[in-house]
Amino acid sequence: MKWLKTGLILFLFTLTAAANADNGLMVKPSANSVAETLDRFESIIKKKGMTVFIRVNHTKGAEGVGLTLAPTEVLIFGNPKMGTLLMQSQSTAAIDLPMKVIAWQDKDGKVWLAYNTPDYLASRHDIKDQQAVVKKMTGALGKFSDYATKADK
Repeated sequence: MKWLKTGLILFLFTLTAAANADNGLMVKPSANSVAETLDRFESIIKKKGMTVFIRVNHTKGAEGVGLTLAPTEVLIFGNPKMGTLLMQSQSTAAIDLPMKVIAWQDKDGKVWLAYNTPDYLASRHDIKDQQAVVKKMTGALGKFSDYATKADK
């Protein structure tokens, strides 16, 4: 039974560009390093006028307490024009906003990018009156994450 669970977990992480219905994560493989993946994501969202609040390097944090962690970074960002509409609909959405994207390197050296899908956030907070915002966020995050994870030509 344990090998079945392990196999299932590995299968879920190898799905490319498919949201996991159980946890609302969109997970994509990246052709770039963790740092480059988030550099690319950060550059495109800044170009689009979005706000970057902070970038957290969990690997450096682990090193600071004498532990090791494979490259893992989180970028916290947002667009108040959209996020505010979600929070006006349901105040609890603020617990998940601003948005976050994570890039990490797995034990095999593969880099991944993941974020909560806007559909998941809307469902989690019972937001039913902002479908246009959710759709726009979904499209933008798809484009931004595709840009961040693709190999340079």
